[in-house]
Amino acid sequence: MLLLLLGIIFLHLAALVLLFVSTIVSVWTTGESTTSDLWINCTTSGCIPASTGEWIQSVQAVMILSIIFSCLSLFLFFCQLFTLQKGGRFFLTGTFQILASLFVMSGAIIYTVMSPEWVPEGNSFGYSYILAWVAFPLALISGLIYVILRKRE
Repeated sequence: MLLLLLGIIFLHLAALVLLFVSTIVSVWTTGESTTSDLWINCTTSGCIPASTGEWIQSVQAVMILSIIFSCLSLFLFFCQLFTLQKGGRFFLTGTFQILASLFVMSGAIIYTVMSPEWVPEGNSFGYSYILAWVAFPLALISGLIYVILRKRE
């Protein structure tokens, strides 16, 4: 049981780190002389704030919500680990983690659909964008494991 708990915690922390990195690092799209992310667009001549369009603000919001819900889920897991009765399930923890995965998926989908209007020709998606897509299944799997998991002594 201890190995299972350590594996679940590791999976959750891996998803959380990926969420932090994908939200903070400035490489959602990259080109020969430019990089851009949710917050700032950089070229060789300097950096400017990201556009103020509603779609980029919604991506920013759902990525931040995914981090908040994933952190709350980890906190709730540790609280429930010590307070939940034997045989109880981690429904609340799993729900928060599944919501975090849905938020990151929503943000990545919105960015995928709307970025051709904003990103210059010749640029491609960067590693932060890919990390966001990798964080989605990790968070979803850990959330489903939390829902299925029962507490044992």
